[in-house]
Amino acid sequence: MKIAEAGNIIEFKQGLKGKVQKVNKNSVIVDISIMENFRDLEMEPLTVVNHKNYKIVRTAE
Repeated sequence: MKIAEAGNIIEFKQGLKGKVQKVNKNSVIVDISIMENFRDLEMEPLTVVNHKNYKIVRTAE
């Protein structure tokens, strides 16, 4: 399992995508406000995702 780094874009939970803000021991904190339909989701902008539950879509540059 590859662990994401800050700045990576990850995909999780049925297509949600976000930018990793902070990496913790067992999870990452993700900003999902980068998604085009963020306002329609009615969710908080930051969420926590376990390392087992995401895949890296794009690495930080």
